[in-house]
Amino acid sequence: MTKLRWGMIGGGEGSQIGPAHRLGAGLDGAFEFTAAALDHRPDAGRAYGQTLGLAADRSYGDWQEMLAGERGRHDRIDLVTVATPNATHFEITKAYLEAGFHVLCEKPMTMTVEEGEEIVRIARTTGQICAVNYGYSGYSLVRHMRAMVARGDLGAIRLVKAEFAHGHHADAADADNPRVRWRYDPAQAGVSAQFADCGIHALHMASFVIGQEVEKLSADTVSCIPSRVLEDDAMVNMRFDGGAVGRLWTSSVALGRQHGLTLQVFGEKGGLRWSQEQPNQLFWMPLGGRLQTIERGEAKLSPEADRTSRVTIGHAEGMPLAFANIYLDLAAAIRAHAAGHPVDPAADLYPRAEDGLRSMAAVFAVAASGRDDGRWVDARPPMFRG
Repeated sequence: MTKLRWGMIGGGEGSQIGPAHRLGAGLDGAFEFTAAALDHRPDAGRAYGQTLGLAADRSYGDWQEMLAGERGRHDRIDLVTVATPNATHFEITKAYLEAGFHVLCEKPMTMTVEEGEEIVRIARTTGQICAVNYGYSGYSLVRHMRAMVARGDLGAIRLVKAEFAHGHHADAADADNPRVRWRYDPAQAGVSAQFADCGIHALHMASFVIGQEVEKLSADTVSCIPSRVLEDDAMVNMRFDGGAVGRLWTSSVALGRQHGLTLQVFGEKGGLRWSQEQPNQLFWMPLGGRLQTIERGEAKLSPEADRTSRVTIGHAEGMPLAFANIYLDLAAAIRAHAAGHPVDPAADLYPRAEDGLRSMAAVFAVAASGRDDGRWVDARPPMFRG
């Protein structure tokens, strides 16, 4: 099967996220790294692209040059990943969708709800795939949790509890560190800091696993380090459209926590518990039964889990392989799109523009509720309120 051509904007030398994308996109042989604009410094971006094996004429100085160069080629890229600073996501994603490219955008997809709704409309109008990189939903056992909920193993879902809490911004002496300070500055980060950075990952995972969307929420947001304008800790209560209750805690001052992404789901017939720092084990407690450990790589767990597990049981799979599963989904979707046939449901699980829009609506809802002493607010984007 011919490889799909893949391009990247951002994620250059020294980037935290760039290597994970390049590993993920190339892992299964579905994509060939073909074009990129990797750095805000044109010469540095061109040079680094060529060290990664790109042809000189496809290692571009900026995203506009890349768009102009790729759109007229007979061998143009099939998918572009946008991994630039948050405030640029909307402009770049919009331009590439309108030019007929499929896009995978890092989160947050946009900085406002209005921009998010525009991206959704453009994707629907053009028919192009617009995905958002909630990459933690690519873990094999997260897919299996979703499958267990969908097939009724837990019965009706009563409660979901999500956490994304770390302690890496707990030092008040970092108040003037530019790598930290911008995250809590409304002029650069927008209306939210910690919830917009980490909380939306936990929220997306909760919705993804239980198959329900948040309708309303109540938030308690605080700046534990007083010099910060935006929150470094948030507790959010939620109500989902399928009747589930949600609890979400996110923090950047939780000393002793490293990454801290966890999910627990409690239904009428059983409960599940998973942690991203130990992603190869899933704990399952059936009602009236004994606590069981489900291991990634066990045979015949579910189609969703089986297709996204590559390494023999007992050998850890981590974040780059979760990202690889998002790219595996996108490869299937792009090939199906070109052929005009439907995608296998077990492969049709990549996060969409609609998910990015819902996340941004939740960010603004959390900010509004936090300012108003936890008042319950509608968390749905206006275009989804019927």
